[in-house]
Amino acid sequence: MEINKFVMLCFFTLISLSSFITFAAETLLQKSDLQEPKKFIEQVKSLQKNNIKYYQSDNKTNQIPYFDNRFRIDSTLDEITMIFFRRRGSRPIVLVRPDGSKLRLDNIDPDKEQWHDDSTFDLIKIKKPMPGPWQAIGQILPESQIMVLSEVRIEVTPLPDDALAGEILKVTGKLYNDDKPINTPHFRNVVKLDVNFYSTNNTDYENFGASALKLTSFFDDGKGLDEYAGDGLFTGDFHLDFAAGQWQPIFLIKLPMATRELRQKPFVLHKSPINIDVETSEDENQPHHMTLSINPAYVEPDTLIFQGKVTFPDKTVESFSIMDDQKGATRLTEIKNTESGIYRIDVTAFGKTTTGREFRLTVPEYSFNVKAKVKDNEVLVTTVDENGIEQTVSVDRAEKLLADRAAELAEAKIIKQKEEAEKKTQTIIMIVVGNSLIIIVALVLFFVMRMKKNSTIKSESSESSKKIKKKK
Repeated sequence: MEINKFVMLCFFTLISLSSFITFAAETLLQKSDLQEPKKFIEQVKSLQKNNIKYYQSDNKTNQIPYFDNRFRIDSTLDEITMIFFRRRGSRPIVLVRPDGSKLRLDNIDPDKEQWHDDSTFDLIKIKKPMPGPWQAIGQILPESQIMVLSEVRIEVTPLPDDALAGEILKVTGKLYNDDKPINTPHFRNVVKLDVNFYSTNNTDYENFGASALKLTSFFDDGKGLDEYAGDGLFTGDFHLDFAAGQWQPIFLIKLPMATRELRQKPFVLHKSPINIDVETSEDENQPHHMTLSINPAYVEPDTLIFQGKVTFPDKTVESFSIMDDQKGATRLTEIKNTESGIYRIDVTAFGKTTTGREFRLTVPEYSFNVKAKVKDNEVLVTTVDENGIEQTVSVDRAEKLLADRAAELAEAKIIKQKEEAEKKTQTIIMIVVGNSLIIIVALVLFFVMRMKKNSTIKSESSESSKKIKKKK
């Protein structure tokens, strides 16, 4: 009787778990726009300078001497912030105080301790730490050291005085822990470096009243313009594609429990020295003529070379280059006259400023419209492309443009449907696998209990036989 009750209990548990998994899968399908949880905790008050002092031995240092994950905190420290680098994905460390009590992530006193754990490190701030020998227990990387943070700051190469709108700059920054450079490769996972540009609101410049801009972030990952990963030198790729004028650059150092900033002196961003103009051809057998005009106020015209591309009305793209065989303040080139419609020109310029600094910049995109010629009995219509630019074309051309656009939308819809189908398939697989596992577990339990029951029956039968024999 008890076995039957257990089997029934397993059966109802199986049904409940299957229903729960199915409900969770359906909910997952409905909520495809969930966002990932925030990686970092909310920033707290910035640490004040000199609140965190270095451990004092013979010399000032940014590391506490330790052996076998043991270290000593001096009695003169009123507050300390430490970083422990550990293996990726490992559990947060445990700190053992001098009296043997343990400090964990889940038992900190919010009034005295702050603890931020990431996938590769623990950042711990302690007020009035207990003096004496401490020990850190966990998957701490053998090559890492216990770093004590003081006043983390950044030094950044100043922006050039002759910066040009559209220019792409490589800017490098170095992190310091008080006066000591931070060369620990793992520190790149701890800090985030951003730069914002604020208008000085000087009425003498065109950017008066402009909104603040978040331009880029610095990285030490060996990608983009950063040369070596983990060398302690952070690199920013600055594309100055915003309004000319006077700007105040502010560099932000974001740690999980603190924020620092570096304000550089304001600089003036000059207008792009390159201007594009196109003389369109009315003869469909003759090319269009493009002129690049160079303003010599801040650049040396003879040093400039150009690389560009033309996007034709039928979306085909053709590259072109203008080398230094042409001199002076203008450059000329031809553009094929393929058909009526919108032509787009993108140009990148390379050269030297009047101060001898090498630069590269992107010229704002230039577009022009070639109107279709009216033939006998032909009707023209005006269409607007995806960028809001009007173009006048024949009815046949307009129909072709609409057909191309419809084809693009249909292709995008097919891709989206395919992605949704793949998600549904993955969810169904999860449901099948989950239910299968539950059924297998239930069957195993059923057969185990059945074997146990048979064993019990055999045992009872054997004992009954023995008793009958004894009575005889």
